[in-house]
Amino acid sequence: MKNPMITEELIVKTPIAKVWNALTNPDKMKQWYFDVKNFKLMDTAEFYFYEPNGTNFKHVCKILEVIPQKRFRHTWSYPEYSKGVSVLTWRLTQKKELTHIKLVHSGIENFADAGSDFSRENFVVGWQEIVQKDLLDFLKND
Repeated sequence: MKNPMITEELIVKTPIAKVWNALTNPDKMKQWYFDVKNFKLMDTAEFYFYEPNGTNFKHVCKILEVIPQKRFRHTWSYPEYSKGVSVLTWRLTQKKELTHIKLVHSGIENFADAGSDFSRENFVVGWQEIVQKDLLDFLKND
């Protein structure tokens, strides 16, 4: 596989502070993303969530980096299903009234021991839906 990383990008006419809030405020996240538990926006803090679609996979994450309104990076794992760990990065940049949002999810191949539910293809479809539809709709309507 040439590029195992998954990348989704979105440019919105939304202030960077509002986008940052959507990505890092649990009350906002719950409206478009996941109902995140134990979330504290600080390095090494751990949080978790379940998917709302009934698969009930527990996602466990540990914050690796917080640069306010620029970058938010954390691990992403499924300890009940896999020994693997991946890394999710949200990057924000502002140019005039536009905010460029870039999501990069690397290390998906580390979930090979967990079966087909954790395939790269499933992640690609999921991230497209989350970024291009759910986040975009939330930013337009919030």
